[in-house]
Amino acid sequence: MMPPDPSQPPSGRPGRKLGPIIESAGSARRAWLEPMRDAYLASGLTLSDLSVQVPLAKSKLSELLRGIGLYPRWEIVSRLATLLGLSHVPLYRLWRQAAFEAHKSREWVERSTDNTTALTTSPAAPPLDHRAFCELVEGDYLLYARIFLGDDTACENAVSDTFDILWLSWNDALASPDIRGYAWYVLRRTVMSRTPHIDGRPHLTPAAFDTAALTHFTDEDARADHLSETIALFRVMSWLPATQLDVFALRILRRMPTGRVSELMGLAPALVRSSQRHAEHFLKSMLYPTETEGTTS
Repeated sequence: MMPPDPSQPPSGRPGRKLGPIIESAGSARRAWLEPMRDAYLASGLTLSDLSVQVPLAKSKLSELLRGIGLYPRWEIVSRLATLLGLSHVPLYRLWRQAAFEAHKSREWVERSTDNTTALTTSPAAPPLDHRAFCELVEGDYLLYARIFLGDDTACENAVSDTFDILWLSWNDALASPDIRGYAWYVLRRTVMSRTPHIDGRPHLTPAAFDTAALTHFTDEDARADHLSETIALFRVMSWLPATQLDVFALRILRRMPTGRVSELMGLAPALVRSSQRHAEHFLKSMLYPTETEGTTS
């Protein structure tokens, strides 16, 4: 289901292995760094090869690809994109958004792109099949993102960045066993990178205030009790494995049919049903342990 996500270059590649992206790198910076790193690791090129055509030492290229140091100018990023065969338009949008996150001024961003022509010579629109795919899933991707992010602008940015990342790696997506699973992995990685985490688990409690069920309670005490139960449910949900969490969120919180969840995630319907059963059993065992004693999943 997932696209290849190598953390190291192929074993036959000479030179020092590329380290991971540093933890302090922001989610917007990671959005363009990760596909660029994937392209580099798949290219067979070395940092020495890149430094011949990019005016940076190998150590500085390594730092750039790990998110270390000052935010890089577009001239450098665009040269790397050309060498690695990445589409410049989606990469530039991701790079620009991350520049603002890094507190770069609009003047700095514009000055950084003054001497580059890659944007005008690259296709301005994604492939037709990419656009068709995005139109089919956009609404449901936004519903998924809203479970974790809540804020409409944050959700829209996450989905937009997902589509740009997909554009960057569209050939890999087409070559994957299932494009739907590949795209879902990209969406999940993008959303989770922007979701607050506690002890390594996604913090879902704010989403409890967005549940439609709360609007049916006119009595304040009943509403408060239901909210307390919902918060407890969301806290335990964060302990679920990734697939079970996503299936449960779509099936129960968004009330999507099994068939649609299957289409979105690239999972067989039987696996969707199985994941839901396992998730429900786990949640019941955690929330109502006395009622599930002696039962099996």
